[in-house]
Amino acid sequence: MDSLLFLSARRLVAHRPLPAVPAQLYPVLFQAAFLDGRPLVLQDLVAQWPFPVLNFQRIVGRHELCRDHPSKLCIQSVILAVVEQLQRDLEEPGCDSSPCRLRVLDVTGLQDDAAGHAPDRMSVWSSTVALAKACVEVSKHQQEFQKRRSRSHKGSSGAAAAPRSVDVHADLFVNGTSYGVLWDALQAGNASPLRLKCREFQAEELCLAGIVSLLKSLDPSGVRRVDLRFNNLGLGGLSLVLPHLSRFPDLRSLRLPYSNVDVRRLIPESVLGIRCLARELGKLQSLRELNLGSSRLSGNLRHILCKLEAPLESLELAFCSLLPSDFAFLSQSFHAPALKRLDLSGHDFSQTLLQPLRHLLEETSASLLHLDLMECRLTDSHLASLLASLQRCSLLRSLGLFGNSFSMAGLKDLLWKTVVLPDLRLVVYPIPVDCYRSGLDPGWILEDQLDRECLGAVSAELGQMLESSGRPDVIWTSNPYGHGALDYFSL
Repeated sequence: MDSLLFLSARRLVAHRPLPAVPAQLYPVLFQAAFLDGRPLVLQDLVAQWPFPVLNFQRIVGRHELCRDHPSKLCIQSVILAVVEQLQRDLEEPGCDSSPCRLRVLDVTGLQDDAAGHAPDRMSVWSSTVALAKACVEVSKHQQEFQKRRSRSHKGSSGAAAAPRSVDVHADLFVNGTSYGVLWDALQAGNASPLRLKCREFQAEELCLAGIVSLLKSLDPSGVRRVDLRFNNLGLGGLSLVLPHLSRFPDLRSLRLPYSNVDVRRLIPESVLGIRCLARELGKLQSLRELNLGSSRLSGNLRHILCKLEAPLESLELAFCSLLPSDFAFLSQSFHAPALKRLDLSGHDFSQTLLQPLRHLLEETSASLLHLDLMECRLTDSHLASLLASLQRCSLLRSLGLFGNSFSMAGLKDLLWKTVVLPDLRLVVYPIPVDCYRSGLDPGWILEDQLDRECLGAVSAELGQMLESSGRPDVIWTSNPYGHGALDYFSL
């Protein structure tokens, strides 16, 4: 329910121009204008912002609050207002008459719409482009102003007062299309009145030289995540990229999925590449999350992680072709008792890996919060042998089991055995084999070949069981995409 203060703010921002108000009301007016989609009012507020910091996420609120509200025009209007203020300051150096006191614009953590389903919401990619263009525009304006000033003040020895500057803290997502404008913005660096400060950097489908160039251009302070995916780097490419990461002292998360790494058959070059990879990972003193998804690592996990000096808290090894020796290493390592998130999806636990998995779960049971075992060829019999280990994970919050072959009876057993876990809030379960039409392979089932009525009955029965067990707070769903990706920084 909205507070009386917020309701009053909504009435106030419905009219323009705004009356003079105390400084402490600016945040709630900004929130009301943003959620009601009033870009012109936002520009007015930014032009007179009385504080040194404007943090979108802190002011606007939780992601759920923003999800159904337009954001693209509002964010663009704020960026435009900052650009106009800095350009005005350049034209009037040394003038302190402006009421705007803004020094840091923080647009990190905004709700992403990467799929483009909501055209009125701004994705991380489009916000990256908008911010980069703004930085380039301000930098060009500064250069043009300095040229005009130098022509009109020839022979003058007086130094101009330094213009006000604004640091923009942002999460950046770049691909081949946006590489040029982001590179231009980063080259302006600290010389520009509008400066990009990256918190999380994601590069997708970018060439090796482009990735290295951008990493070298980032301000090293504050970078907490580097995410390089679908870049076809291979082990050789990673060996050239990773040496540039040690300049980021706060780097806690490194995500390298789909990097085309395959070391199942070792050759001299790959042995050297693994040593280089391990050495560079060991230099990342703050690293706590590592994602090597879809790398073929068979038997080499020990050699890759051997130089890390602090335990990992999040490890994603989906579809990594791990062997029993990899599980044995992980179970015996100092990572196991520290792991909060573990993704082992895509491994065949129907045979020799089942016992190593059970042992690993026992070693991680005191810390594990999130576990993903999707598409692992698990059946009811495998589930029965895993349940004792799962029950020991007393802090478990979410469990992903989509894509396995359980019956309705197996799902019921899973529910009764895990409902006692006090922190469990989400279970992504596989569509039970009872809902497949006879004669179809569950591994290749198509949407239109499911018995929808049966699936609906399953969902209803599971809901009733949760209700009767006193745990209606637990979400059981067969939709692996409906609840957003879990993020290490939210653990």
